[in-house]
Amino acid sequence: MTRVRSAVAIVVALMATIPVFAAAEHQVFFVVRHAERAATNDPNATHRMMADDPPLSAAGQARAARLATMLASAGIGQIYTTEFQRARQTAAPLADKLKITPVMAAAKDPAPLVRQLQQAKGNVLVVGHANTIPDLLKKLGVKDTVTIADDQYDDLFVVIRRVGEPPTLIRLKY
Repeated sequence: MTRVRSAVAIVVALMATIPVFAAAEHQVFFVVRHAERAATNDPNATHRMMADDPPLSAAGQARAARLATMLASAGIGQIYTTEFQRARQTAAPLADKLKITPVMAAAKDPAPLVRQLQQAKGNVLVVGHANTIPDLLKKLGVKDTVTIADDQYDDLFVVIRRVGEPPTLIRLKY
């Protein structure tokens, strides 16, 4: 819980440093990988995980609840997930808390999602996968190379876009 409070304090402090502009002049994308997935007995599951669509584990459900607590006051107005249940389940606690219906986007075809994000207003949560997030961040203008290990579920990528400036990427743990 201390880690969550620390991460929340960091995000709030960082957002406080963003100059107050008209809503169209800055935007924050919170991008996370889905939380921990339930184990499977299939030895080939890591290669077919996108096809198998496992739900969240108990640890994943707890992480999703922490994410909701952390981002509840971040001004999120839209939530995007992939079609897989682990992504939807990761976003569900925050969506329920904010009374937002998440928009599903195809994991294998990110172009429509990128177009929606480029036209989105306000702050946004995107829940993706280890193999989709690095490309999505690039398409949002992030220059840093991002890699996510198969057993890494605790990254919170904060992309701050300001009009006329390159986006800023902040990588936090939650």
